[in-house]
Amino acid sequence: MAREWVSSGLGCSNMSTHEGSSKLALGTVQFGLPYGVANRQGQVSRAQAALIVDQARRAYIRTLDTAIAYGTSEQVLGSLDLDGLDIVTKLPALPDDCTDVAGWVSAQLDESLARLGVTAVNGLLLHRPGQLLEARGAALFQAMESQREQGRVGRIGISIYAPDELDALCERYHFDLVQAPFNIMDDRLAESGWLVRLHERGTDLHVRSVFMQGLLLMPEGTRPQAFDRWADRWRIWQSWLDDTGLTPLQACLRHALAVPQIEKVVVGVDSPAQLADIIAAAEGQCPRRPDAIGCTDESLLNPSLWNLS
Repeated sequence: MAREWVSSGLGCSNMSTHEGSSKLALGTVQFGLPYGVANRQGQVSRAQAALIVDQARRAYIRTLDTAIAYGTSEQVLGSLDLDGLDIVTKLPALPDDCTDVAGWVSAQLDESLARLGVTAVNGLLLHRPGQLLEARGAALFQAMESQREQGRVGRIGISIYAPDELDALCERYHFDLVQAPFNIMDDRLAESGWLVRLHERGTDLHVRSVFMQGLLLMPEGTRPQAFDRWADRWRIWQSWLDDTGLTPLQACLRHALAVPQIEKVVVGVDSPAQLADIIAAAEGQCPRRPDAIGCTDESLLNPSLWNLS
C-alpha cells in the first residue's frame, strides 16, 4: 500500500504559485503553550500571533487548527482578525462524572465559540476518540451531530495518534474529518490502508506532525541522544537529502503536500520568519522518497513514547 499515495508514479510536478501554501493549515498550539522538542522560543506572543495569522492569510492559508486543551490558543485567536478563516477545534476528554453528555458538548462548544469570537467552526474533533467506544460513546457522537445540524459546526470527527485506532471507530461511526500524524518517515497511514480508505469513505484528512515536532528538521548531531538508536535511518535520510539537494524542510513539506488524499497539512510555527520559510519551501518538485526512509515504528513515530529525560 505504501505507493498508493503518489498519483503520478515517480513524484509530482511543480506546484503553481500558492498551490502548496493553500493546502497548508496553521497549527496554533504554540499560541497557547510552549510546544515541540525543537522549540527554543517558548510560547508565541499575541503580537507575533497576529503577524503570523495575517501572513498566513496573505499566503492563501485559510484553515487554523486549535483545541480547548491548547492553553490560551483559542483566546489569542479570538483577539485577532479571523475573517475569512476556517477554524478547527477539539473537545477535551468527556469527564467521568458527566451524566448530561449533550449538555456538556453544547457548553464546551459555547465556551469555545465565545473564546474564538465566532458563531461557528468549520470542524469539531474529539481529542479522546476512544471514548466513542465506551458506554457513553453513542451519546457523545449524537451530541456532536446535533451541533452540526444546528449549524454551529461544519464537520465533526476525531484526532487520532495512530491509524489502528480507526479500525474499531470507523466500524461504528462515519466521520466528516480525521486528523492524524503523518510525515516523510511515517508509513502507518499508507501501510494500514487507511490513507486510501478514508478517501473512499468521503472522510477528509488533515495531517499533523509533518516535522515530527521539529525532530526531522534538526541538523545532524543536534538530536537528543534518545534518538541515536535509529542512527542508520538518520544516515539514509541525510544521504537522500544530499542526493536530491532538498533541505529537510522542503522534503517534509513537499512529500506531504503531494499526497492527493490529504486535504490539509497542519504546520505550527514559532515566528513569522518560520512561516515565511515554510511557505517558500512548500513550492517545488517532490522527488520520490526511498522506501528505506519510511517506517511504522511506534517508539519513533509517537512522541508520547519518547523518553527524553
